[in-house]
Amino acid sequence: MPVATLLPFTATPNRKSASPTSFRLTEKFILLLVFSAFITLCFGAIFFLPDSSKLLSGVFFHSSAVETNTHTGPDSSDAGSAGNDDRLLAKIKKDHEKALLEAKDTLQKLPDVIQNDILADKAKVTKESMGKGGKDGNNLPFIEYHRPPGATGLEPQDPETRERRAKIKEMMKHAWDSYKRYAWGSNELRPVSKHGHSSNLFGSIKGATIVDALDTLYIMEMFEEFDAATDWVEKSLDFNVNAEVSVFEVNIRFVGGLLSAYYLSGKEVFRRKAVELGEKLLPAFKTPTGIPWALLNLKSGIGRNWPWASGGSSILAEYGTLHLEFMHLSRLSGNPEFAQKVMNIRKVLNRLEKPQGLYPNYLNPNSGQWGQHHVSVGGLGDSFYEYLLKAWLMSDKTDEEGKKMYYDALQAIETNLMRKSTNGLTYIAEWKGGLLEHKMGHLTCFAGGMIALGADGAPGDKTGHQMEQAAEIARTCHESYARTTLKLGPEAFRFDGGVEAIATRQNEKYFILRPEVIETYMYMWRFTHDPKYREWGWEAVQALEQHCRVEGGYSGVRDVYALSPNYDDVQQSFYLAETLKYLYLLFSEDDHLPFEHWVFNTEAHPLPVIRKDKTDRPNEVE
Repeated sequence: MPVATLLPFTATPNRKSASPTSFRLTEKFILLLVFSAFITLCFGAIFFLPDSSKLLSGVFFHSSAVETNTHTGPDSSDAGSAGNDDRLLAKIKKDHEKALLEAKDTLQKLPDVIQNDILADKAKVTKESMGKGGKDGNNLPFIEYHRPPGATGLEPQDPETRERRAKIKEMMKHAWDSYKRYAWGSNELRPVSKHGHSSNLFGSIKGATIVDALDTLYIMEMFEEFDAATDWVEKSLDFNVNAEVSVFEVNIRFVGGLLSAYYLSGKEVFRRKAVELGEKLLPAFKTPTGIPWALLNLKSGIGRNWPWASGGSSILAEYGTLHLEFMHLSRLSGNPEFAQKVMNIRKVLNRLEKPQGLYPNYLNPNSGQWGQHHVSVGGLGDSFYEYLLKAWLMSDKTDEEGKKMYYDALQAIETNLMRKSTNGLTYIAEWKGGLLEHKMGHLTCFAGGMIALGADGAPGDKTGHQMEQAAEIARTCHESYARTTLKLGPEAFRFDGGVEAIATRQNEKYFILRPEVIETYMYMWRFTHDPKYREWGWEAVQALEQHCRVEGGYSGVRDVYALSPNYDDVQQSFYLAETLKYLYLLFSEDDHLPFEHWVFNTEAHPLPVIRKDKTDRPNEVE
């Protein structure tokens, strides 16, 4: 008899006594009749129904297949048949007794206990049905998820700091709500004209702002907005497109954003989507050297490089900014190919002679030789150096190769590119075939934070020296803001012709909501707690509010030296991913995404440190 038909006898909701053993006399009598009928039915079936042993064992008792002599031809002997019949009867009797005991035990359980047992059995069957190697329906290994410390932080104790952080959260809400209202599902927002905007960097993939903003929403505890974004990712984020994408941009924004959202929330949809996209990027590495193409058609798997890039070269900051994400993809997918691809890039680089110890921005993926000897810590080069350091930190400081490559490169940068202006401003110039161009890009301003982050691990007694360098770069980048009319930094600024930290060319005067200066302020605050970094950050907040905020979101401006802003009408996805996140963390306590547990990718997506003591448990996330 099915368990469900017996449940009414165990539940007594209208009485104080709900004990499963407290039956009235009539209930006991009914139970006795039920069991008597059940026993009569079973024994009747044994003696009167043909082949009843199979019926009973296979249907009623769910026992393993009864071993029977299936030969019915003339070779079967009467003696053998009699022996088999005796064994069958004994097994049926044993299974029958077992079933009676299980039924009696079930009758003594409360309904809630029975329901929990059913759910546990279902979970067990589901897990067992997911195939060999602990794989789920998407062929991913089971991960025992543990949220790393500091996903959300405590409120700042200082009232002014708390108020300023709340203001930054309000800025995030304005940017997000405007995007949702006017451009939902598009890659980015045009906040002045109030409609969607899509860059060709993402091909036909949609939703860059949604994926880029996921972790910022979570970190700021905007959980209602985070849930709406999660729902869009699950239902609408589609990588099955016949379009060419930037491998670099799709990796840092989409793969990085999805990985970070997974590690913060534990939601499996983000892991699945990250691995799915990562697998679609793997054909980019099909070159003679394994140095990936810059552009890839996600459907055909055909790649190429930017036509302007030094004779079809790959770009240092692009092929060198895959390491963090691909190491985590291997960890979460169980597929070592992701890690192998990025480790091979290092092998290629280590075989090459570096001019003055520097890494040129261009490398031919066919020949494996450098292109033009142009070196920059800004555009085309920047995040390569960042990822060398962060690969070492993310490995729980076990990646000695990454560590050595970083500190060797930093020494070459200090020797060949770092200079002081007449009035004492430290800047990082660009190197073109042995000649210096005394220009520093806004992108280069991230280096202050990078050098501060790596100072503690510097070789010898260089920790203090590197912290001084970081502070000097932070000051120079602050000056690039302070010397403009709008108090926002230009795309690039120069140190020549009597000019210091000022853009002299019209095509370098724009500001597109970039984060690098704020990023350096955040790192410097964490390592020094010097209040000037928070003050400088607050100056930037006031300038953003005064000159970039419009009714439909936030817009970049075309000339930071103009008396009034001329909007470029684009709210970049990285404004939500990076600029507002770094501002929020600048005014947060140090327990919020602490550096000993998290490393930020170059799009400010936090990824957890992979603990060396977890290597024996690859299916567990710290």
